[in-house]
Amino acid sequence: MATQQWAGTIKPQHLNIANFLAFALLPLSGFATDIYLPSLPGMAADLAASPVQVQFTITIFLISYGISQLFIGSFLDSYGRYRSGLFSLLIFTFSSVMIAITNSIEMIYVMRVVQGITVGVVVAGKRAFFVDLYSGNKLKHYLSMFSIIWSTGPIIAPFVGGYLQTLYGWRANFWFLAALGAALGLAELLFSGETLPKRNSFQIKKVLGVYREILSHLPFVLGVTLLGLSYAMVMVCNMTAPFIIEHHLQFDAVTTGYCSLILGFAWMVGGFISKAVVHQPFFGKLFVNVGLQALLIVGMLITMRYFDNIYLLVAFAFGVHVGAGFTFNNYMTFSMTRFPQNAGVASGLTGGFTFLLVSAFSYGIINILPANDGNHLAMSYGILSIIVIAVIAMARRQTPVVH
Repeated sequence: MATQQWAGTIKPQHLNIANFLAFALLPLSGFATDIYLPSLPGMAADLAASPVQVQFTITIFLISYGISQLFIGSFLDSYGRYRSGLFSLLIFTFSSVMIAITNSIEMIYVMRVVQGITVGVVVAGKRAFFVDLYSGNKLKHYLSMFSIIWSTGPIIAPFVGGYLQTLYGWRANFWFLAALGAALGLAELLFSGETLPKRNSFQIKKVLGVYREILSHLPFVLGVTLLGLSYAMVMVCNMTAPFIIEHHLQFDAVTTGYCSLILGFAWMVGGFISKAVVHQPFFGKLFVNVGLQALLIVGMLITMRYFDNIYLLVAFAFGVHVGAGFTFNNYMTFSMTRFPQNAGVASGLTGGFTFLLVSAFSYGIINILPANDGNHLAMSYGILSIIVIAVIAMARRQTPVVH
């Protein structure tokens, strides 16, 4: 239940709007990566770049997004969430405009680093926003909604991006991001405010002590590892599917957008199933989920050798992504509730390590198994699935009881 001292600079009549805006900003990272997925082949052609070079614009965003959150948490706990978030939205808007007007892949790399940092500030602040305001079952309810709300980005963004690519080209995606950043920044300015109940003094020794305490908690570290592995399954597909669909299977960018919409919905379905079984034994439901996911991947490996078509590709990937969304949603709630007294740092470390792992696993795998066909995608899923099962088994030994 919320208390009154947290209200900070939010006007009481604007609290519901501020909650809505906090949720609306959570998918910003998904929009920043997924809206131009259907444009990757066209972007490579226009910039005379290789597929790996344009895929790296996603990877470099994820790396900077992850690294920024490792350090931004202590800053947010010391100086607040609101003004830093507003400033970040302004810079994000500017960087989107710069990408839209440049012809240099190197400039895009630089601006994507800027976007990763600024989106990291915004999203870490908004995750901490709910920990600032709520506690108990109300907090768990909001946290369990994170991956569901976040999944609206992967659902909507590539669908919109497919049409923008077809009608106006890849640059239109970044004009769209600029407009989105400006609109959300204006709404924040008008209706949101500071929520940090008590500013922590920024002392390096104290900050390092908090980091040490959190990172020495092995269940938290294993939970964040599972977050990274779960989303890496989705990101491997996101980075390879446009080339498989548009080059190998000879469909257009709009088709890629529709496929991405369907697979984004799969992630949301996994989140809803997780929420529906929230009271079931924690590790029991996780092992059932990853077992079913592994069976699907085995089926995909066998089937795609003989029937390499878009319908089977999307059908198998849908099931795998439902399982990934289920695991992610369970462990996001678990990780975010471990350290409520240091919500900014916990939020930053959760997001930071998650996306560093996502970038490492996804970029590493697509270099080993490039975007050739559905069979390569199935093998990528298989590698990640084996690691997921091993980490959950280890987490089970380290966390005998989870409520």
